[in-house]
Amino acid sequence: MEDWQDSVDLAALQTWMNHQGLGRGDISPPQALGGGTQNVVVKFERDGRTYVLRPPPVTPRAGSNDTMRREMRMLAALAGTAVPHPGLIASCPEEDVLGVAFYLMEPVEGFTPTTGLPDRHAGDPDLRRRMGMALIDGITALGAVDHHAVGLGDFGNPDNYLDRQVARWRRQLKSYEELAGWPGPAAIPGVDKIARWLDAHKPGSFEPGIIHGDYHLGNVMYRHDGPELAAIVDWELTTIGDPLLDLGWVLATWPGDGEMPVPALSVTPWEGFPGARELVARYRAGTDRNLEAIDWYAVLACYNLGIILEGTYARACAGHAPMATGEMLHQSTVQLFERALRWIR
Repeated sequence: MEDWQDSVDLAALQTWMNHQGLGRGDISPPQALGGGTQNVVVKFERDGRTYVLRPPPVTPRAGSNDTMRREMRMLAALAGTAVPHPGLIASCPEEDVLGVAFYLMEPVEGFTPTTGLPDRHAGDPDLRRRMGMALIDGITALGAVDHHAVGLGDFGNPDNYLDRQVARWRRQLKSYEELAGWPGPAAIPGVDKIARWLDAHKPGSFEPGIIHGDYHLGNVMYRHDGPELAAIVDWELTTIGDPLLDLGWVLATWPGDGEMPVPALSVTPWEGFPGARELVARYRAGTDRNLEAIDWYAVLACYNLGIILEGTYARACAGHAPMATGEMLHQSTVQLFERALRWIR
């Protein structure tokens, strides 16, 4: 399968950067940055400065360019806020330079815990406990941002946001039927039962705000010198909705309390990380949002994330992603739906 570092038109990128006033001379060969399963980012240098290029996946999905445009707008809006995020350098919403929309961001000095812990963090359970709390602090800060004040009043449609969720993700799952080789949803336990439960128990109201939309330990980077977040990354599902869903995603993917780690999002060693109830208490202490229905958000997150991960499996079945990755993510999907079934019984 083609890699982005081999397919980027460096001459075109270099010409575009010239027009943006971003250095002189040649661009170094791009280096793929690992850690994700859905997307690829690449790093390169020019004129003594390091850049990170964020394009759509190698095999773009429907709406991939619009997703890039949304990401670049969100990162621009978060500048100057308390939310840890990659700094946006420049963006190209047009598709005539590289054939896709893309943007350049500052490199993040940090690590993704799902790809391995540095010795300092691996050897200190107390540091890992504080990492768990920092994860919650990240979405507490994000949910506190006034989206109107940062120019995102028209970024999403919060009207009936919760009412639309199940139908939206059901359509997403059905769209995978267009990918040849995908066996279908029969191997995913409880798809219809969970959807009916969510529709029957959804909260009656919520306070709109910015959500990341895919928030878990695989989409954050931590500082090498401590437990704090260096950046929240992968903003492709960001919108204006109910920020409690981000907390739901954390709970849906969190080991402990009898739940096994989601294979695609496991962290080793785990000893020291706080329990799910402690995470909820940490969030409650930093917000005035009503957490009475937080279990519903956790079940919805299992449903949403499971369907997202199943998409990579469906693309793998069609030859558009590595099958080993697809099978691992399908296993994660099954585990998430089984977890949701245990919670609604």
